[in-house]
Amino acid sequence: MTILTQTRNKISLLNGKPVRVLLRYLVIFGVAFVLFGVILWLAGKHPIEAIRDMLVYTLGTPAGLSEVIVKMIPLLFTSIAVALPARVGLINVGAEGQLYIGAMFAAGTALAFPQLPAWILLPMMVAAGLAGGAIWAFIPVFLRARGLVNETITTLLMNYVAPTIVSFFVYGPWRARGTASAPQTVDFAEAARLPSFFDTRIHLGLVIGLVILAAYWYVMKYTRWGLEMRAVGGNQQAARRNGIRWTTYLILAMCVGGAIAGLAGMSEISGIHGRLRPNFSPGFGFTGFLINWLSNGDPIGILLMSFVIAMITSGGDILQLKQGLPFAVLNILLAITLFVVLAKPTLFERKKA
Repeated sequence: MTILTQTRNKISLLNGKPVRVLLRYLVIFGVAFVLFGVILWLAGKHPIEAIRDMLVYTLGTPAGLSEVIVKMIPLLFTSIAVALPARVGLINVGAEGQLYIGAMFAAGTALAFPQLPAWILLPMMVAAGLAGGAIWAFIPVFLRARGLVNETITTLLMNYVAPTIVSFFVYGPWRARGTASAPQTVDFAEAARLPSFFDTRIHLGLVIGLVILAAYWYVMKYTRWGLEMRAVGGNQQAARRNGIRWTTYLILAMCVGGAIAGLAGMSEISGIHGRLRPNFSPGFGFTGFLINWLSNGDPIGILLMSFVIAMITSGGDILQLKQGLPFAVLNILLAITLFVVLAKPTLFERKKA
C-alpha cells in the first residue's frame, strides 16, 4: 500500500480548502483581466470601458447571465471528460469527437422513437449519448492498452472523423426534406427536449453536469477507486507491483470520460438545438481540454474556469459592437489566462520553499 499512501499525500488541489482554491482562481482572473486591459490600452481602446461592457453584458442582466450558463454547460461536461482519464495518466484530446458521436447516437434515438413519452425517451437518449461517447473513446484506449498507439494521437485524429460521420447522416438519410435550407434533421419531438428553467435557455443539462462534477470529486477524494486511479496515474509500474489492475483502470477511465463527453453532445442537441446539424459544436471538446489543463483537474477549478471562459466567449459580441474589436481578441484574453496559470506555482507556492 506504499504507492497508495504516497499518491494520497501528493494530491493537493483535490484536498485543498475550497476558500483557498477560490482565492487562487480569483487572483488568476484578476491578473489576466489587468493584463488584457493593458493590451487594449496599447491598441488605443479604453480598457475599463471594454471590460465593463463585457461584464455588464454577461453578468449584469438575467438574459446575459443565462446565456453564460448555457455556454458553460457543455464545457463542464467536456472538461470532466478530459479530467477523469488524466487521473490515470491518459491524455484525452478527443472529447470533441466523443461529443459528436454521443450527439449522433442520441439523435438517432430521438428520431427512431418520437412517439415515446419524455420519461422514457429522455433516459433512452441519455443512455445512447453515453454509449456513443464511450464507444468512440474505447477505440484509442484499447490501442493504448495493447501498446500499439499513443492515445494522444488517436483521440486527436478521431476528432476529425466524428463530425464527418455525423455529416454523412445529416446530409443523407436523416436530412429534413423541404423544411430547411441548411442541412439538419427534422425537429425532435417535444418529448425529446430537455426541460428548461425560468423561461431561459438554461436546461436540465446544467443539473446533470453539476451532479457529475460532484460525483467526480467524491470518487477521487473519498473512494478506493479514486485512490487507485491516482496511483496508476502517478506510476503505472509501481501500481501494478502493488496489485492494481492498471489496464482495467485505463479502459474504465477513458470510456467513462468519453461517455461524459457524449452526454455533452446529447444535452446540447436536446436542450438547445432541438435537432442534429453539422458543426453544432464550436469546439466545446477542445475548450474542455484547455479548461482541464488550466484547472489541473480540480473540481472547483473546473467549475470556475468553465464559467469564466463561457463568460469570455459570450462577451465577444459586445466587444465587437461597442469597442470595434474583432472577435479574435478573446483568444488574446484566453492566452493571457493561460500564461497567468503557468505562473501560478511562482505566485502561490514560493512561500512554501
